[in-house]
Formats: sequence, C-alpha cells, structure tokens
Amino acid sequence: MSENVSPREVFLKLLEGITAGRFPELAELYSEDTVVETVFEPVGPRRFEGRTALKHRFAEVAAHSPMELHATNVVIRETDDPEVIVTEWDYQVHHRITGRTFACANIQVLRIRDGLIVHSRDFHDHLALIVGGGGLPELVTALEGK
Repeated sequence: MSENVSPREVFLKLLEGITAGRFPELAELYSEDTVVETVFEPVGPRRFEGRTALKHRFAEVAAHSPMELHATNVVIRETDDPEVIVTEWDYQVHHRITGRTFACANIQVLRIRDGLIVHSRDFHDHLALIVGGGGLPELVTALEGK
C-alpha cells in the first residue's frame, strides 16, 4: 500500500473484499506486525498478531464460511488522530446452509498507517452469526467446557 491512501479508502477496500468473498487478498491490507482483536468472539482466539496469522485466519474463513455478506448502513467516523477511524455498518447475511437471512451489526476501530492496518479492534455481533448459522447448541457446549 501507499501512504497516500487514506484510512477511509483502506477500510472501504477491506469491506469490499469481505463482501466479495476475496478473503485471500485481505491480509495484504494489514502491516506485517498488525494486531487484530476480535473483542466479542465468544470462543476461540480473540487476538491475532502479524500478517501471517491473518493470512491463515482468512484462508480458514474462505474455506469454511457458508455466509454471503452484504454491507449496509456504512458510517465512517474520523477522529482527532488522523490514523484512527471508527467504522459502523450492518451486514445483511444469507446463510447458505440454514437458508436464514438476518442482520449483523459491526463496529471497528482501525489504526491505519502508510496505507496499512496496524491495529484493529473488531466488535462484530458474533452471537447473531452463530444463531443464524444454527450453531447455538455447539456454542453452549463450548462455553460449558464440555
């Protein structure tokens, strides 16, 4: 990336890549030493460090995600720090296995330097995704430690 690319442009490339299902390309939007925190992830890792870890994560999502995502209500808020933006949007989700269509709220706080995401705090409604995918029984089992 180039330092001439604004944080807004980087986020829009990220969102467009996600909704188009181009997950293998997404890691290139992140710095080598990036940190991504998935704050509301109910099970599994909540922190990914480095572009390599994200490449693996995005490959896993590409291989196993049964969801089609369409972003709506996108709001990008600039802050007093020119590297930081706060983004809000909803996904209209179609789950190909369950056939369910539902909404999922999202917020990200992104620090973008020289055209690359160096830090991201992601607040996605993981519970909506799990319920929409029919995975609530498995979540309860995982949370009970069984």
